[in-house]
Amino acid sequence: MAIQRPKGTQDLLPGTIEQWQYLEDAIRLVCREYGYEEIRTPMFEATELFQRGVGQTTDIVKKEMYTFQDKGDRSMTLRPEMTASVCRAYVEDKLYGQPQPMKLYYIGPMFRYERPQSGRFRQFHQFGVEVLGADQPIVDAEVISLVWNLFQRLGLVGLEVHVNSVGCPICRARHREQLQEFLATRKSVLCNDCQERFERNPLRILDCKNPSCQAATSGAPTTKDTLCEDCSIHFERVLAILGRAGVVYRVNPRLVRGLDYYTKTAFEVMVEEIGAQSAICGGGRYDKLVEEIGGPPTPGIGFAMGIERVLAALQVQDKLPKEEPKLFAMLISLGEKAQTEGFALLSTLRSKGVPVGMDLLGRSLKNQLKSANRQGARYAFILGEEELARNVLVIRDLTLGEQMEVLLIDAVEEINKKYQRGV
Repeated sequence: MAIQRPKGTQDLLPGTIEQWQYLEDAIRLVCREYGYEEIRTPMFEATELFQRGVGQTTDIVKKEMYTFQDKGDRSMTLRPEMTASVCRAYVEDKLYGQPQPMKLYYIGPMFRYERPQSGRFRQFHQFGVEVLGADQPIVDAEVISLVWNLFQRLGLVGLEVHVNSVGCPICRARHREQLQEFLATRKSVLCNDCQERFERNPLRILDCKNPSCQAATSGAPTTKDTLCEDCSIHFERVLAILGRAGVVYRVNPRLVRGLDYYTKTAFEVMVEEIGAQSAICGGGRYDKLVEEIGGPPTPGIGFAMGIERVLAALQVQDKLPKEEPKLFAMLISLGEKAQTEGFALLSTLRSKGVPVGMDLLGRSLKNQLKSANRQGARYAFILGEEELARNVLVIRDLTLGEQMEVLLIDAVEEINKKYQRGV
């Protein structure tokens, strides 16, 4: 029996990978325009980083991490998210010693042991940004504006930006007390996970998708009801800046996100018609995370966007670019000598940036021309013994059905002109 890829993973094949490259190019462009620099961290880290950074009570740490003992008997984990890793790099590589804030972005694979379904994989890919070293509301607005700008450029429609404030440790403690009091008589109808969360982290009960838990929390006090003055002013300022910048948002007081490190601003971007998971991006502020993993007190904010989910949304809305021809031309060589001379010609053209290919299987003229058409080539360059004897190259326009001859010595210049003119 043939070996198959692991469940919850996928092979990205030619014909599909071009869509990924299109999205990644758009991401890199918008990040460059906003002044964000790329960071790459290891795909596995010490397990403690995620236990302390993401939170012991989260589903990620309790249920979903790929954790293993290495040969030094150290507990390692494939990264389930990148924020903790970026903060670890910020501390370990002393990025706090550079001019602040640090504006970083990443693109890469993450790993969670989840039940595979539409839009959800065990190896999935995220684009995200992190801003470390600034706590002003305008930073929150810039982070949200960046991803909003990206989605507008991609042409996505039907988007909803949900925004909330989960407060600081002071007002969150007040909300925790009120929420526990509200849920005390409803605890028995909560799911098993939320019954455990009741004492450890009741705020996350608001994030549970179980219908019974959603019904039990209907009318529950929200974080917005208990914000302290500082958090309230911060949140209203974020909303004012977003509104002035044209970002369309909706305040969602039930939005709390699934990770323990969030403080103040939290947000998600939702889009319909991509399966069970309608959120394609989410993030928020985490002003205590760097300190939690051993660094100096440092405010931070960021988001993560699911590459697979965004591509699914682009596919559903027919916003992906049509596949372009891969080659400008194919060399049709007939005989060993023609193949050798033709290969030299192609090497020169490729060095000038002209995308050209040739038959590698020694097929007939007819089959080579069929191959050129299948690959979308505009031209076929025909070189056989007769052409070599006359020192010419036949250039056939596969679109118009016309052909011409040029001297081999002039072929590179003539072909390069055609390529530059796009004809």
